[in-house]
This record gives sequence, C-alpha cells and structure tokens, in this order.
Amino acid sequence: MKVLAFPDSRRNATRRMHFLNYIRVAGCVCALLLPVPQKNSSADEVTSTYSIGNSRVAVSVEAGTLRVSTEDLMQWVRWASDSVAVYYGRFPVPIVRLRIIPAPGNGVRGGRTFGASDGGSIRIHVGSSTTMADLQSDWMLTHEMVHLAFPSVADQHHWIEEGISTYIEPIARVRAGHMDAHEMWFELVRDLHQGLPEPGDEGLDNTHTWGRTYWGGALFCFLADVEIHKQTNDRKGLDDALRGILNSGGDIRREEELTDVLRIGDQATGVSVLLPLYEKMKDKPYDVDLPAMWKELGVERAGDTARFVDSAPLAKMRDAITYGDTPAPMPPPGSAARP
Repeated sequence: MKVLAFPDSRRNATRRMHFLNYIRVAGCVCALLLPVPQKNSSADEVTSTYSIGNSRVAVSVEAGTLRVSTEDLMQWVRWASDSVAVYYGRFPVPIVRLRIIPAPGNGVRGGRTFGASDGGSIRIHVGSSTTMADLQSDWMLTHEMVHLAFPSVADQHHWIEEGISTYIEPIARVRAGHMDAHEMWFELVRDLHQGLPEPGDEGLDNTHTWGRTYWGGALFCFLADVEIHKQTNDRKGLDDALRGILNSGGDIRREEELTDVLRIGDQATGVSVLLPLYEKMKDKPYDVDLPAMWKELGVERAGDTARFVDSAPLAKMRDAITYGDTPAPMPPPGSAARP
C-alpha cells in the first residue's frame, strides 16, 4: 500500500471499510440493481417522509438508542437531499427508501445504495453517541444519494460509480451551503493524489484497488470537469454532463454500457471529453501533474484549509467548478471565516 504524503482522514478510513465490504461480497456494488433487503417494521420504528420537488425520501429508523432526535435525523436527510438536488437540478429518483440503523459508537458509517423499480433504497448506520454536530459535518449520506443519479454499469467500471460520488459529494454540499469551499478544495488537494497510478497499474477498468476505485474515479471526474470548462470557456462543466445523463433516464434504475453513458454526457456539453478521457485511462496508467494543476487553479494548502489565489490563470474556472450556475452561498452555520 502506498504511504500517503498527508495524514489520512476519517472519511478515507470509512471509504476503505466500504471498499472492503464491496470486495467481500462478490458482485455486490453500490449501484447494482440488486434485491433490496427487507425487514418488517416494528412498533418501535419511526417513519417520516421528506418531499423534495416531485420526489420523496421515505425514512425509517430501526428500533435502537440514538442520542439525536428524529427531528435531527430529518434535518440531516434534508441537508443531503437538498445538496444532491441543487447539483443535479432535481432529486434523481421519484422515491428513495432510507433505512437508518442505530449502531454502537459514534458517527455515520456503513452506507449502501440499491436500485429499485420505482427509485432506490439506502441503508445507513448511525452511531448511538452521534451528535447533531456529527450529522451536520457528515458526507456519507450525500455520497450515497449521489449514487442514485447514475446508471448501473458493469463491475469493472465500479470506479466511475464511486468516483462520481467521491468527487461530487463535497461540491454538492458547497453549492447547497452545507460545506465551506475552502474545506472542499483542501480535501481535494490532500486526497486526490491517492487516485494516481502506481507501478504495475493497468488502468481504471483493470486496477481494482481502494485508491484507484475511489480516488482514481474522482481523478477522472476532476480531469473531465477541468477539460469541459476549458473547451467551453467555463460555460459548461461536469455537472452539465451528469445532468444530461440523468435527464436522459440514466439513474440507478437503469443498467447501461459505460461508453453509451459517457457519449450522452458529451452530447450534453457539446464537447468530446468523457469518451476520449476514458480511452486514455481505462486500460493503462495515465499520470497527471496535480501540483501544477493546483497552481493553475489557484489553490494552495494553508495548514488544515486552503487558500485561494485569485490571480492564478484558472481562478475563474476554480470558482465555476465550485459553484456552477448557483450563486456562492453563505458559509455553513458555525463555520469560521477562511483566509
């Protein structure tokens, strides 16, 4: 395993655990259309519904002890749902059934997403000592909901499913006002290098390590986002490609060939980026000079945050990637001002 240049993060530890669970269950990935595990509701379960546009999030809380209230959990659901809807222009599926499972310990973990005939289903664990502050800073529920917005593809392409969720989740939260942009870019600078090819790499389709699955997929998304912005003079971005895929009917309920999906994304932006980039990265290593890209975008590490250099050549693109066609939101409640 590659030694990281920067201290590991809690979210990476959680992603590794998720990846190991994926490996243990052969053929079972987040976006596959598999039968959803069912459980009879008990009298101790709490069931609520959150409506967002023409969609619904049906929430069930299994019996158990939680420090947070039902109202706290529903606020957490709203934050994640709204973030995904802001990024995609709407919530991805007509209905998603969210089952919250109390578990020992602290924090959110163990999220899994499945397709269903009428939408999707998410199972996620919340630790009994989890606080409202933990829910406010959580990324996992947004990550799982992003899975709803992309078709199911073959197992060898699992990197695109996890890569999209890994890359889009923090951007969606920033656009909805639930995360600070400096924090988002800091995490990207800190972690994205883990998606770079190592010796012996055979491309994204053939190298099924943790780093290449999550961060290699995120690297593909980041490179595509930058290139789409370059070729369209910041008029379009990866969000336009992904919205085009979703609006063509490409959500988790559909099984598609990856090349067909990428072609639809290219059609939505009017530039040929996704398919050519896939050809470069699918079966051979494709190295990237990330430090040079951070410099061009005007992103510098400053302790545990990022500093923006607005005189950088691609500073305008950095802001376009961050906010898309949404105005820059106010900082999240309780967040400190960033340099």
